[in-house]
Amino acid sequence: MNRKLLINCDLGEGYGPWRMGDDALVMPLIDQASLACGFHAGDPLIMRSGVALALQNGVQIGAHPSYPDLQGFGRRHLSCTPDEVEALLLYQLGALDAFCRAAGSAVAYVKPHGALYNDLVRDDELLRAVLRACAAFRHGLPLMVQALADNTRERRLAEEYAVPLLFEAFADRAYLADGRLAPRRLPGALHTDVGVILEQALAIARGEAFADIDGKPLRLVADSLCVHGDNPEALAVLRRLRAALDGA
Repeated sequence: MNRKLLINCDLGEGYGPWRMGDDALVMPLIDQASLACGFHAGDPLIMRSGVALALQNGVQIGAHPSYPDLQGFGRRHLSCTPDEVEALLLYQLGALDAFCRAAGSAVAYVKPHGALYNDLVRDDELLRAVLRACAAFRHGLPLMVQALADNTRERRLAEEYAVPLLFEAFADRAYLADGRLAPRRLPGALHTDVGVILEQALAIARGEAFADIDGKPLRLVADSLCVHGDNPEALAVLRRLRAALDGA
C-alpha cells in the first residue's frame, strides 16, 4: 500500500442556513480539506468554522475557489478571461487566508472547483492564469490539478511559474480513457456503491489499474485522493479507506 497517498475532501460547501455533508464527522478521517471560498458555496461564518475544524484535527487547509456561480454550485462554465480568472483566484485566496491567519495558520494549497477545475485541463491560458495567481499570492504555494494518463502539459506550464503541483485522483468518479473525469451528464459518472468506490480508491493507492467508464484499464499516479463530501456514502468510504491506508 502506498501510505504517502493523502485523502482530501471538498468541505465548507454550505451557505447560510443550508448545509451540505457532515464536515465534523469527515474531518478526522482526512489529511486535506479543500474549503469553499464563497463563490460556489461557503460564507464567512462557514469559512471560519471550517478553518477551526481543520486545525483542531491537524488537517491541511486548501482553498477551493471557483467561478462566481452560487446558483449553479460552480459547475457551469463561465466565459471569463484569463485576467478575470487570475483576479477571481486572488480574491478568494485572500478571503480564506484571512481566516487562516486569524487562527495562526495559512492556506496550504489551492484546488480549483467544478467547471473551473475541468476547464484547466483543456485551456492553457486559464491554467496559466491560475498558476500566476498561485505564484503571486505566495511563492511555493502548490496547485492541485487532475492526475491524467499524461500530465506533461501541466508540469511544463507549472515550471514556467515555479508552482509546485499536487496531482489528484477521485475515488467516487468515473474516468474517460485519457484520465479526464467522465462528464456528470453521463450515466455512471458518479459512483455511489461503497464497494466500487473503495475498490477504485485502493487500486489508485496501490498504483494499480482500475476500470474506466468503458471498462478498460486505466492507471493514474496521484499525490492525493478525493472523496466528495456530498457523496451520500462519503463517511462509509472514508472510514474504510482511512483504515486501509493506515494499515489497520
